[in-house]
Amino acid sequence: MGNESSSPVDEATPPARLHGRTVEAVAQYIKEKEVKNIVVMTGAGISTSAGIPDFRSPETGLYANLARLKLPYAEAVFDISYFRNNPYPFYTLAHELYPGRYRPTVTHSFISLLHKKGKLLKLFTQNIDCLEREAGVPADKIVEAHGSFATQRCIECHTEYPDDLMKEMINKKEVPHCIRGKSCKGLVKPDIVFFGEALPESFHRNRSLPARADLAIIMGTSLTVQPFASLPSLVREDTPRVLINLERVGSLGSRPDDVLLLGDCDTGVRKFADALGWRDELEELWENTNPDKRERDRQEEPLKTRQERLDEEVEKLTKDIDASLKLSGEANRRIKEELHLEQQTTSADTTNLSHVYPHLRANKSDKPCL
Repeated sequence: MGNESSSPVDEATPPARLHGRTVEAVAQYIKEKEVKNIVVMTGAGISTSAGIPDFRSPETGLYANLARLKLPYAEAVFDISYFRNNPYPFYTLAHELYPGRYRPTVTHSFISLLHKKGKLLKLFTQNIDCLEREAGVPADKIVEAHGSFATQRCIECHTEYPDDLMKEMINKKEVPHCIRGKSCKGLVKPDIVFFGEALPESFHRNRSLPARADLAIIMGTSLTVQPFASLPSLVREDTPRVLINLERVGSLGSRPDDVLLLGDCDTGVRKFADALGWRDELEELWENTNPDKRERDRQEEPLKTRQERLDEEVEKLTKDIDASLKLSGEANRRIKEELHLEQQTTSADTTNLSHVYPHLRANKSDKPCL
């Protein structure tokens, strides 16, 4: 499978599974075959419309904009040896890239929609931004081939570091150290794969899944970094592959059932959703990731909650007043009874309540005054 030709397939060659090499044919295939095992492979291109720069684009890429950090070379920011000696450039960058600062794109929502419809077998991503998670793709459906900001640990003893503390340290642009304190003091790093580190075990454990796919969708990647770049070639020869990308990459387009949607990813997935009849669902799902909508929802919910709390406080206060009035009435009744008994007895020692209610009697000759 890895030796296939990278030249585009002859247009005269008929597709084996699809009715044609179009996104409409792929949509028809998904519906007719009730496809449920879709493997998606993504790169930085699906996040650029969120405002996150990719790594290698000339002038606009992440590496091209790291000069201000005065690194010996751009990639040093992700070099484990350099990090051990100087973690500050990475944490300066992490402050800008940390999850929560960017909204998922409509492409992320499209992957989430595949999951909601029970069709996503697995997402393999090169991205570290966690936007797939924020769009609603469950962690167990994602293989973060290059790691991500989702978790973090000490680089020495591998003790996990709490999420809330990590967020606090990155917001303050400070470098976190191991929570074991004096017994370790190692630097803490997000579980992003740096140069000089092995890929996550989950990548190797799930690498055979493309061979089980009914459909492969590859989006926003240059397919230049191995071993991730080899994943599309692991898809069976008779399984359709869809490339949604600015340009043709790797061997995509060399098989009869390869479909190329060349252009930006968001436009491509909208065309795909139109063909599937999912466009309204996609746009609604994406709108749910809108921070303005989330803020409106948060503002509406507290208003209701405050009103509920006010109603509860009024009800509680009413009950307290009722109880107090009832208690006062009972107390008055008992006092009257006790004072009446005091007038009836000759033994002042056993019934005299003046030491308990001194304000009720000026002296023993006075009559009870209520």
